Amino acid sequence: MRKIPNKRAQSVKAKQRANITFRMNILFFSIFILFTLLILRLGYLQIVKGEDYTRAIERTEEVPVNTSVPRGRIFDSQGRIMVDNEPQLAITYTKMQTTKSEEMFKIAQELSLLIEKETDGITKSDLQDFWLRKYPDEALKLVTEEERNKIEINEDLETKEKNAQINRLTRSRIPEKELESFSPEELEIIAIYREMAAGYALSPQIIKGEGVTDEEFARVSERLGNLTGVNTTTDWRRVKTSSLAILGNASLPKEGIPNDRLDYFLSRDYSRNDRVGKSYIEQQYEDVLQGQKSVVKNITDGKGRVIDIQTVYEGEPGKDLVLAIDSEVQLAQEEILGQKLLEAKTKNGAAAKYLDKAFFIMMDPYTGEVLSLVGKRVVKDSKTGKYKIDDYAFGAFTTAYEVGSTIKPGTILTGYRENVISPGDILVDEPIRIKGSKPKSSVFNRSGRVRINDLEAIERSSNVYMFKTAFGLAGRTYVENQGINFGPEAFQKMRNGYAQLGLGVYTGIDLPGEVTGFIGGVEDGQLLDLSIGQYDTYTPLQLAQFVSTLANGGKRIQPRVVKEIREPSVDGVQMGKVVKEFTPNVLNVVDNTQEEINRMREGMKLVYSGSKGTARSAFGTAPYQGAGKTGTAQSFFHDFALPKSQRNVSTVNLTHIGFAPFDNPEIAYALVIPQASLESSYKTNFSTPIAKELVDKYFEIQLKNSTLKENEDASLYPTIKPAFTNEKIDEEETDN
Repeated sequence: MRKIPNKRAQSVKAKQRANITFRMNILFFSIFILFTLLILRLGYLQIVKGEDYTRAIERTEEVPVNTSVPRGRIFDSQGRIMVDNEPQLAITYTKMQTTKSEEMFKIAQELSLLIEKETDGITKSDLQDFWLRKYPDEALKLVTEEERNKIEINEDLETKEKNAQINRLTRSRIPEKELESFSPEELEIIAIYREMAAGYALSPQIIKGEGVTDEEFARVSERLGNLTGVNTTTDWRRVKTSSLAILGNASLPKEGIPNDRLDYFLSRDYSRNDRVGKSYIEQQYEDVLQGQKSVVKNITDGKGRVIDIQTVYEGEPGKDLVLAIDSEVQLAQEEILGQKLLEAKTKNGAAAKYLDKAFFIMMDPYTGEVLSLVGKRVVKDSKTGKYKIDDYAFGAFTTAYEVGSTIKPGTILTGYRENVISPGDILVDEPIRIKGSKPKSSVFNRSGRVRINDLEAIERSSNVYMFKTAFGLAGRTYVENQGINFGPEAFQKMRNGYAQLGLGVYTGIDLPGEVTGFIGGVEDGQLLDLSIGQYDTYTPLQLAQFVSTLANGGKRIQPRVVKEIREPSVDGVQMGKVVKEFTPNVLNVVDNTQEEINRMREGMKLVYSGSKGTARSAFGTAPYQGAGKTGTAQSFFHDFALPKSQRNVSTVNLTHIGFAPFDNPEIAYALVIPQASLESSYKTNFSTPIAKELVDKYFEIQLKNSTLKENEDASLYPTIKPAFTNEKIDEEETDN
């Protein structure tokens, strides 16, 4: 009999097969979607983000290394070396990211047998570290179990803070006699280890860079295979051939980045032990003088240990600077001013009690190039007790003084611009009597009435012509024995006029630390003092910019000590190619007409050559025709050694400005001698003869060198010349 199939069972099996097929389809579809997403993600990472991740890898693998790259050199305007790099043998140590302190200590022990290391830099902390390492069991006993538990159960402290407290407590209990018991050999190990530990991963740390003997260099070189991380190399140190303070200083190898500028440099990818410019030119041009570090790529094994280092970029020395200063002129003028300052200090006795400094700045009025920047200061030698002269060139833009009558061309130009006076106007020079005040007069006319014009006012240095101009700026007319009420606007007009010429504002000098001087208030009686340079204070450099603006016809030009930047020399014989040549930067143009400016220049020429010129006795017979202005100013010295009621001592500042030759000025110059004399002992303005001697010396040197310059090859790569003197000043001798 035929068996009839069970339709119900068949139906169930069919449903099961259909369900399995559906599930498989869902599974394959899901796998397809996942693979699609994975492919899209990989494509996104490779195509869209590929460059970003490549750069990330480079940041972790390609590491800038602080190799011993020389800083750029500094030359004077004639190509003479002023700051050089002197090579010296050095022994360095480079630790890896995975280097352990035990490994470094073992290397330090081996090195101590090969070299001699000074131990005077060891600190108490270094001694404690060595003792803890040498006597670990004794160290554990210095803190009791009870004391440890008390710190451990303190829930307010994290584990790191707990360990730090136990460490501090342990160190504080190490007996002093134990720290004093180390042998000279052990101290050498400590000194070497502290240098190694102070370094940063992949950055060579100098273990010994001074006084490395040939024998030490050879002994270490022979054993480099057994001294992991140690290398023998050539380091360098900064050497100056000039004591000129504005050259500045770079940090020493053992110092690295100064703490007060650490964040600034670290944010610019410097390492902590990089040498950087700390002051003046070295600091201002750090980005130029600092060489480019080499870049290396670390090859690591599966455990992250460095097994090889490949150089990606060799690095290069810093670029060179060429100054506008001629070191021969600079040195000659330094000697003159220093000698004159010392003579005035020693020969004038009590009258020169507060005389201690002098400044002379000479500029090219058309380019702003600072041709010489002389600042000298009298100090007492701590050993001999006698006076000596130190360089104080930076005081030319970091200190300010009342400048006296040298400001008067600026006062008259302000009067012209404000339509208070006109070229050729005649005013009566007479004692000015203000109600309730002492008479104020010109030096050449204490009691009479003299009609003078604007040129004569400059030639003879009329105070009264300036006073009456100040009255006009305030919208007032002088009336004898009446009170005054000038108001603040007159002060602002006067100061604005001076600022256009460079007084009371930043000059823009390419050096750090410049000040603008003191700007006084708006008390009525002080407007008259302001008009003759006896109220606000100005820097000697501002005074030089002021006379340069007059000399060139009214353009206030930024002064510069650096004239060009060059690539490092390729052969050590010729200078490298010019990277940047600085061109004149006109900060502003004076509002006065050319006629008005020329009028003041004529007045200044009369100061030198006019029959009543205040500088005629010195400059009247000069072989060149120049123009200038003399000045004296009452000033005050705050002497803390005196009783409080007597501390403001009245003194006299001496000043002189000028330019030459008159028709086509080659130089503009300013001389400032603050506190030259007690006012009660003041006799004569001795600054003018000094200014004459300084200017004469410049032209004498220029004449001597003119023939040599004509025969020189005007090559784009001039020959490097030796320093003007044989003087060598090591960087450590000038470090402050």
